[in-house]
Amino acid sequence: MATTEATSYKKNDFVSDQEVRWCPGCGDYAILNAVQQTFAGFGIPKEQFAVISGIGCSSRFPYYMNTFGFHTIHGRAPALATGVKIANPNLEVWVITGDGDALSIGGNHLIHAMRRNMDMKVLLFNNRIYGLTKGQYSPTTVPGKVTGSSPFGSLDAPFNPIGLALGAGASFVARTVDTQIKHLKGVLEAAHAHKGFAFVEILQNCVIFNDKCFDHITEKDVRDDRQVDLRPGQPLVFGKELEKGLRFTPSDIEICTPEEATTWNADGPTGANAYRICQGSESGEVPVPIGIFRQVQRPTLDEGIAKQVNDVTEKLGEGTLESLLNAGDTWDVS
Repeated sequence: MATTEATSYKKNDFVSDQEVRWCPGCGDYAILNAVQQTFAGFGIPKEQFAVISGIGCSSRFPYYMNTFGFHTIHGRAPALATGVKIANPNLEVWVITGDGDALSIGGNHLIHAMRRNMDMKVLLFNNRIYGLTKGQYSPTTVPGKVTGSSPFGSLDAPFNPIGLALGAGASFVARTVDTQIKHLKGVLEAAHAHKGFAFVEILQNCVIFNDKCFDHITEKDVRDDRQVDLRPGQPLVFGKELEKGLRFTPSDIEICTPEEATTWNADGPTGANAYRICQGSESGEVPVPIGIFRQVQRPTLDEGIAKQVNDVTEKLGEGTLESLLNAGDTWDVS
């Protein structure tokens, strides 16, 4: 991406003059803080960022960022972000969305942006509930959850956002946690460095309508044993002293010693192991994976469009509005 000379910023340079209005204790505060800190470290002029959102609690985000921003309509943030990136390829385009906004009404837009490998970064805040509209079940809500729209328990089979992104061909797929700031910032930095579509699921708490929904894997007293960090080129180890490992067999994923642990490969030809491990049960022995599932390079649509336009312009000339209006079949209407 073309930039001017490196610019020195602090977190407060990315803080807008708007009052932040989320419920006290919401995980969105931690994510906002991490994004502002991380953006400040990129050395990129604020004018080269565009933060695009849809509808939902998470989608207040552009108001709180001192960058260009666009609060769009429900589920359509990836479509609007695609237009922004094509119109101005030099912009750093970041999409902020939630599990309802992105995976329900916005599911079609999201998967096609992944398929096309648009050079944009999508942060999906997953709290497994519709928070803004007061607690209906969402596409990631666990079965049996009693909500305003499922008073006897949800019967839907939930999406696995990571599995969806892998299946749709996203070239960068990662997961992190709202309260694990060091890990969160590291994943944001990796997403920024990636050329192409970067999808980041952030496990995030809704203190009002789905409180503690991820405590069984994110609380400090359990997370060492309930999480495994996928670090490309590093062994799959976990535990407080990294005393346990994971290894892939043809039919299973087994707990083993650190010495026997599989070395994680995020850029393999198929991404099959990423899909296998992302399907793991949150209640089983195998820990829940966070970190980078997939990281591959392939052509981006925005670069392809720019090249095609330049090639055709060189061949046919700049063209005029008059020539466009008179192209093809025309009719005289009397």
